[in-house]
Amino acid sequence: MPLIVLWDIDHTLIENSGVSKEIYATAFAAVAGHEPLRPARTEGRTDRLILAEMFRDHGIEPPAWEHIVLALEAAGAGHEAELAARGRALPGARESLAAVAAEPDVVSSVLTGNIAANARVKLRAFGLDVLLDMECGAYGEHSEDRAALVKVAREHIQHTHRLPHDTPVVLIGDTPRDVQAALDSGAQVIAVASGIHSVDELRAAGASTVLTDLRDAPALVSYLRSLIISAD
Repeated sequence: MPLIVLWDIDHTLIENSGVSKEIYATAFAAVAGHEPLRPARTEGRTDRLILAEMFRDHGIEPPAWEHIVLALEAAGAGHEAELAARGRALPGARESLAAVAAEPDVVSSVLTGNIAANARVKLRAFGLDVLLDMECGAYGEHSEDRAALVKVAREHIQHTHRLPHDTPVVLIGDTPRDVQAALDSGAQVIAVASGIHSVDELRAAGASTVLTDLRDAPALVSYLRSLIISAD
């Protein structure tokens, strides 16, 4: 039985050092015509939801998504150099991605609240994009609801890689929203306490497997292999 592994990006694989919120502020200003008075609220939200809430927080009805996404793409591209200078890949991220990518029965892709273009910017800035199948993941333009992205990614990957419809899915992320998305969609979850949420908070959210970070790539791969065996 194959396995689908879906990675979150911000605070799971990379530390963006505030550049993400600068991207949202730039995109907001480009569409609204003035700088935001308050920063974006992120913490596991999708880009669709982040920008919609950001406009509503300023008393503005959210514009058509087609206008917002173009501004987001431009803002992301304009901040890539800044991200590379200030941000970093988190400890163990590169090694864990490489180890999972080397597993013959695993399709390793992305489930992120970022739109696809900005997900590529963030991973490319640290050379991580080549370790993932970026073509068939799920991204922030697909839905406001993170749990809905699991279905999107599952269907993309099953179609692209011709996998059985009952192929198990594992989400790897750092927020209670990642955990809830897995619970709501019937996926497994590995929570990583590499962001602002503690091990205890992630366990309380419903994650049975919580890592402090991604430094132990062999242990991560061993756990994923156990899921393949149990699925068989």
